[in-house]
Amino acid sequence: MDLKGNCLTTAMGILPHKNIGDAMKLVLQLDIPFWPQLPNYSYYEDMYVQVSENFPGIRVDTSQKRITLDSSGFYEELTEYAMKSDDENLFKLSSGYSAAFDAFLAQDLSAYRLIRGQSIGPVSFGLKISDENLKPIIYNDDIREFLYEFIALKTNVQYRQLKEKHPGAFVWVDEPGLEIIFGSFTGYASHRAKQDFSDFLERLEGPRGVHLCGNPDWSFLLSGMNMNILSIDAYGCGEIFTRYSGEVRDFLDAGNIISWGIVPTLTEELSRESVEALAVRLESLWSHLVSRGIGLKKILKQAWLAPARCCLINTDGHLTVENSYRTLQEVSRLLRDKYDLGD
Repeated sequence: MDLKGNCLTTAMGILPHKNIGDAMKLVLQLDIPFWPQLPNYSYYEDMYVQVSENFPGIRVDTSQKRITLDSSGFYEELTEYAMKSDDENLFKLSSGYSAAFDAFLAQDLSAYRLIRGQSIGPVSFGLKISDENLKPIIYNDDIREFLYEFIALKTNVQYRQLKEKHPGAFVWVDEPGLEIIFGSFTGYASHRAKQDFSDFLERLEGPRGVHLCGNPDWSFLLSGMNMNILSIDAYGCGEIFTRYSGEVRDFLDAGNIISWGIVPTLTEELSRESVEALAVRLESLWSHLVSRGIGLKKILKQAWLAPARCCLINTDGHLTVENSYRTLQEVSRLLRDKYDLGD
């Protein structure tokens, strides 16, 4: 697949909207649209809940907005799961768990170069979901091995569904948990975590992408695996990220894409910024890489632009996020015009 950069716009999957139509209208304004995850519309639209559908032993409490795993239930339900696991429908997002996904597939997407899906990744899911003893399931050897396989299967089925809709489809995994998993954790050594995640990415069909908002082991992510797209919070973490100039050079030399999340989505932060200031901020990050021997033309050719992160906490609901998207498009337009990047 031709993953053209040139400062095309995309964004993270989560939106604060309570109305699917309004959210859809927003994402379709981007160069690379995606189906939105809308936890304020329904708890089942939460990214952790969505991927939990048909996971043995999972219990979803909508009143408490809580997901847990019943260990006994996990082992008891494995047999039935195994009997059904050859059926691809087991891994599809049902309408009950993502009405927004169905709404996205119903759109005319033929005019777009690329379209995108997303799924929470196994590391973050395994850290977030705990068993009856309040132990994150990623520290249970049996369940951890299963969850890596399960989420890979769900991601691949989603990719196939999107691929049927558009030849330029891909799915990336959201992995906020990567920021902390590579430390020293009892029962899950760092080297094992790295190998497991690398093996997980190898199972994925189509272009392999990872999005995260924090500061993980950038060296590992950039050079330790077969990955095609890395989406980062450049507004908050860009100065640290660009210190890894050697790894960034190798990543770009391999033809991969970096999605630079440069536009803030918090009301207070966005109110302090202008289109011009954000463009300059991003160019300063690129200038550092250029000073380390990476050609600006290569950076631009393999750059997407995005909001810095998702945001559900603004007091104005979806208004700041929509303003962030408008600002993103203006930053993209400014840079495309300045560097003659075309459409």
